[in-house]
Amino acid sequence: MMARRSERRGIHLDQSELLCKKGCGFYGNTAWQGLCSKCWREENQRDRQKQIQDDWALAERLQREEEEAYASRHHKPQLQPAVTPFSKFEERKTKEKSSKVNTVTKFFTPSIKTPPKKEAAAPSDAQSSPSSSSTANRLPSVDTDHATREFIDFLKPLKYGRQIFKQCRAFTEGMAYKRDMGADDMSECVQDFYQNLSERLQSQFKSSPEHIEGIMDEVERYMMTRLYKEVFCPETSDDEKKDLAIQKRIRALHWVTIEMLCVPVDEEIPEVSDSVVKAITDVIEIDSRRVPKDKLACITRCSKHIFNAIRISKKEAASADDFLPTVIYIVLKANPPRLQSNIQYITRFCNPSRLMTGEDGYYFTNLCCAVAFIEKLDGKSLNMTSEEFDLYMSGQASPNYPPSEGQSSRSLGSQALSQVHKRLDLLTGLGERQERVIERARQMENDLIDWTDEVEQKVQSVLDSLETPEAPTATTDSSSATGAPAASSAIDSDNVENEHLPPPLQPQVFAG
Repeated sequence: MMARRSERRGIHLDQSELLCKKGCGFYGNTAWQGLCSKCWREENQRDRQKQIQDDWALAERLQREEEEAYASRHHKPQLQPAVTPFSKFEERKTKEKSSKVNTVTKFFTPSIKTPPKKEAAAPSDAQSSPSSSSTANRLPSVDTDHATREFIDFLKPLKYGRQIFKQCRAFTEGMAYKRDMGADDMSECVQDFYQNLSERLQSQFKSSPEHIEGIMDEVERYMMTRLYKEVFCPETSDDEKKDLAIQKRIRALHWVTIEMLCVPVDEEIPEVSDSVVKAITDVIEIDSRRVPKDKLACITRCSKHIFNAIRISKKEAASADDFLPTVIYIVLKANPPRLQSNIQYITRFCNPSRLMTGEDGYYFTNLCCAVAFIEKLDGKSLNMTSEEFDLYMSGQASPNYPPSEGQSSRSLGSQALSQVHKRLDLLTGLGERQERVIERARQMENDLIDWTDEVEQKVQSVLDSLETPEAPTATTDSSSATGAPAASSAIDSDNVENEHLPPPLQPQVFAG
């Protein structure tokens, strides 16, 4: 066992593996096959364009075959053929290709049908006017109204705040009617809106990058608060299925210890234990947030608590090789609710610049790597044989009670029976210990009784030695001298042991 521990090198992840595979320098994501959001969108668009071209080529081939078959059946060729299915197919593909562009550009183009009176309306008027979207009315009024008020207050000092508010409101109301759209398509619509709005703020309004970043953060907060129910774990995705799978996987890995993952954290230290508890609380709190930025803030706080725990345990700065195993350990202990849905939600609808750079992007990338490691965890990763790993996963064995070397992995029934015998032996030992404890308790009770009797005897002997024979005579004489009755000299006449007490002091009267 010691040899195995000495050979273990821990979980190692080179920093280059966190970056985009295209070499652009931004952080990649396992959900995007190791690419950053920018490269993933470009790659996705090329794949879709290629798919459209392949569909057109297939339609043309089918059209030619249909024309040849039609010509072979009819000797007279048609001079003016009717509208062919290919023309309809081409028209549908062209419309589908241009619909995505129109979906976003129409929010940046003023509508001709909009009356001038509504154009001059202030954002506060837009807030008070009832929305035509029935979906928006079904959302919780507290969260949406609060987000709308905060967004309007933020935009009031800006000259172009009214235009930004109208575009964002129109986009959210339009997205509310697209529940049947796929999760990736909804993500692409939102990301296109972010990109077009950011480019417009930079080109038309000449805003600084820091100002644009602040505006985009508020735009994300307003839009995602209103669209949360529509875009988080949509019915068109398999996010819920992935959530159940990762939760079941983490529950099955409950036996994994901190030593198996080579986590450099000593939970015996109170400060370290407190940091671990805070990290677990933060990673669980991700699910209670609605805005992607707030969810990322929970991940960042969790990561900082992890770095603090490692620093206190090692008494030196934590490294990246120490950080990732600790993140895996925290996720296994916390088993956060709807983990995959939250990761996908952040990936799809967060401001892309925040995921590609900065500490938020770094910590989020490490969390995605930790989840991917948990999904692919095997015996080799924990420096054990596959047979041992399978036994632990099935519950037939435990690291605290490993199977003996003579047992084979095939005799699962005998292993289970051996575990039962071991637990019976443990219970028998506990019963014997309990009997010994009870016997010692009875002996202690007897010793206490003997000690009490001995103390009483010693006290009685001391009292007997203090008594003098002249004491009653002196008391009688003094009482007769003062004229007081003898019975009144008794302080406690009801006490059966009164005769053992010394006589009380009587006041003496002296004639001057």
